[in-house]
Amino acid sequence: MAQHKSAKKRIRRNARRAVINKSRLSAIRTAVKGIEIALAAGDKAAAQAAFKKAMPAMARGATKGVMHKRTVSRKLSRLSKRVKAVAAK
Repeated sequence: MAQHKSAKKRIRRNARRAVINKSRLSAIRTAVKGIEIALAAGDKAAAQAAFKKAMPAMARGATKGVMHKRTVSRKLSRLSKRVKAVAAK
């Protein structure tokens, strides 16, 4: 158990941030799932709309440190490629 005032404060802060980070990561996963569902259905408009919605959420996750920026970049690139392939059909 923490003894110093600053250590106790850090524990409280970490607990608050963990809830926020978990929520943000869940929102990102949900957004990506929406893209996946639209791609599986072959729905061009829905896939593009879902991708447009997921992009800022993922970028915000990288900015806030929930996900690594290169991970986000890679995932966005791959999703974008798949959305464009569906749109080309």
